[in-house]
Amino acid sequence: MIEFKQVSKTFPDGFQALKNINLHVNKGELVTVIGPSGCGKTTTMKMINRLLEPSSGQILVDGENIKNQNPVQLRRNIGYVIQQIGLFPHMTIEENVALVPKMKGWPKDKYIRRVDGLLDLVGLDPKVFKKRYPSELSGGQQQRIGVIRALAAEPPVVLMDEPFSALDPISREQLQDELVALQDNIQKTIVFVTHDMDEALKIADRIAIMDNGEIIQLAKPDQILRHPANQFVEDFIGEERMNKELGGKTAKSLMLSKVATVKPNRGLAEALQIMKTYSVDSLIVTNTKGEFQGILELPVLEAHYRDESKKVEDIMSPVAHSVQAETNYTDIAEIFAKHQVVTIPVLEGDRLVGLITRSSMMRGLAGMKQTV
Repeated sequence: MIEFKQVSKTFPDGFQALKNINLHVNKGELVTVIGPSGCGKTTTMKMINRLLEPSSGQILVDGENIKNQNPVQLRRNIGYVIQQIGLFPHMTIEENVALVPKMKGWPKDKYIRRVDGLLDLVGLDPKVFKKRYPSELSGGQQQRIGVIRALAAEPPVVLMDEPFSALDPISREQLQDELVALQDNIQKTIVFVTHDMDEALKIADRIAIMDNGEIIQLAKPDQILRHPANQFVEDFIGEERMNKELGGKTAKSLMLSKVATVKPNRGLAEALQIMKTYSVDSLIVTNTKGEFQGILELPVLEAHYRDESKKVEDIMSPVAHSVQAETNYTDIAEIFAKHQVVTIPVLEGDRLVGLITRSSMMRGLAGMKQTV
């Protein structure tokens, strides 16, 4: 879908930002481009929509050399999401999202339906949000609008330049999760520039690690974790040199130690209140000794909520897959891959000591501190 062929870029002052790079991004693939400041990642992105022109080499989009395309038309067929969001403050959310479709001549009924559908897709009720102005939204909500504005005209290619880096950690992680879920639905070809290895590991189909104007390694996250190309990649991933220590990672180093729990003899109203307090949609059920009993999911709780005779133990479900604290990373990864589970309880004997999510596993592998 996007292909760089021996592309170099030298600026007038003589600085060579890119050195004969080759890069292929497949249709429907999300590739993150990551590296230290000045490595060439933003230059690479800006060349795709001709904000910068290569000094040599070719860039093709869907098999066509972009040098032969009208830059304005090229950019109208590419979505662009940036860190600063860039919403027009004097326009409503509806007007911001509909801007490019209107410029492309879409009929009003079509672009209004598109706006409503995209707002629904990111969990923002059109009836509530589309007539508001950007200043009336939180930073996370504004960035959601920035993302769907880039998708509004149904572009085949989307460029994202550190779009979440200015957000607080909670909003950032939520938007990363939403992007992964959104990409499952829309299957756009996305080039995502970031400086955060944890973010790249979480969202990418493949990661391109750059340094000094060159692509040092281009591979799937798991391959990079297991087989860094050289010392630079090892150091960039983290001090633990994951390819040497990955097999030693255990559940205890990958888990969240603070888990929302409920006792089996508690009422459903109390369980719902705990879910609200901790902003979760499931609770781990433990007895008075802290021993793991099962899980209570929000949809099940809601289905039985009106029955005041029911307790947690009456509606909780067994969990097919749990691990011991010393279980190896590779066995944990296999459970996630084969069984499509969302979380895995971690036990010491029968006692619950933590919970592993995909996100906590990635953070643990990257040598980062776990957060609740």
